[in-house]
Amino acid sequence: MSSNISHRSSLAFLVITVLTFLAASSAPTPLYQVYQENLHFSAAMLTAIFGVYAVSLLAALLTVGSLSDYLGRKPVIFAALLLNIVAMLLFIYADSTACLLAARALQGFATGTATAVLSATLLDTDRVRGPMLNSLAPMLGMACGGLGSGLLVEYAPRPTQLVYLTLLGLMVLQALYLWRLPETVSRIPGALKSLAPTLHVPPQARRALWLAMPLNVAVWALGGFVSSLAPSLVRAATGSSSHLIGGGLVAVVTLSGAVMIYSLRNRAADKVMRLSAALLAVGVGLLLVAVQTASLWLFFVASVIAGLGFGGGFMGSVRSIVGLALPHERAGLMSAFYVLSYLAFCVPALLAGNLSRVFGLVATADGYGVMLIVLALGALAGMLLQNASRGRAAA
Repeated sequence: MSSNISHRSSLAFLVITVLTFLAASSAPTPLYQVYQENLHFSAAMLTAIFGVYAVSLLAALLTVGSLSDYLGRKPVIFAALLLNIVAMLLFIYADSTACLLAARALQGFATGTATAVLSATLLDTDRVRGPMLNSLAPMLGMACGGLGSGLLVEYAPRPTQLVYLTLLGLMVLQALYLWRLPETVSRIPGALKSLAPTLHVPPQARRALWLAMPLNVAVWALGGFVSSLAPSLVRAATGSSSHLIGGGLVAVVTLSGAVMIYSLRNRAADKVMRLSAALLAVGVGLLLVAVQTASLWLFFVASVIAGLGFGGGFMGSVRSIVGLALPHERAGLMSAFYVLSYLAFCVPALLAGNLSRVFGLVATADGYGVMLIVLALGALAGMLLQNASRGRAAA
């Protein structure tokens, strides 16, 4: 009985820690407009502040992503929490773009470190529910961070500090509680060698990873756009100046994604991915209509549909690969998966931010949306062809 309670409390702690890291990652989204007004920087600088987070996160995944396979999970989680605590302090006292860039860079490295190790630890702790929780917790975390930050910015005092003070307190408690958890892997030699930038994908998982990539790229590219430029796009298209819009859009996309993940948690990964690709294409198409018609309600309806595709595509991709790795390969595989995912998250959004200076935000969003629809439909066509060839082979 006590071991069952320990198992449940470990699982709860890990999920809450993932929620905290991802909430912190999306908390700045509703604040970008406030920072722009206070510090007078351009849309290009905004995407740079967004982009430095993703680049730093990628650097962490490429270098320390597999470190917990060698040193154990707890020391690496603790180091990630300490880095994020420092990042929160930088946000609290941010008075320049340099300070924001430094905070986001540090936060990116902390989140990249935590993403790989917490994903692996969840799988170590519960092989059955781990894949679903690995998909669900980041969605709920981003929703909490975006919506919570938006509410604080709109209605609470000290809008650029209160959300970070709250997250700081949570992280300090987590850093203290962490050491009560059981360690899930034993130390093995090779930690220093593992720091050389590399992507380790076990041979048995490579085919599944590449098959999942087209849909996964579309999913994360949508997430990058919503997190960086969507609030500015809504303002440009509809004239709305509410700070809740940015956080609300992040929350709508990620919460509907979480609903999709939970609803389809027992369905086969390939079926979830096919349905998600279709929903993503429809949702993004409706987003483009919302931009052209300046319809705020349609923005949110489209975001719900796109969010269903976002969540299902993410879960289907994760589930199609995680069961193919051995325990000491899991952090490395999840690190490789997230490197590819965050490249899709940041590179298209950074390009869009720079192209918007030349073509305007609305025209850039149209091109971005068409790219996502083509990717989603291409992924759907590829999966249908693969399914058909399997059917012929079985016959």
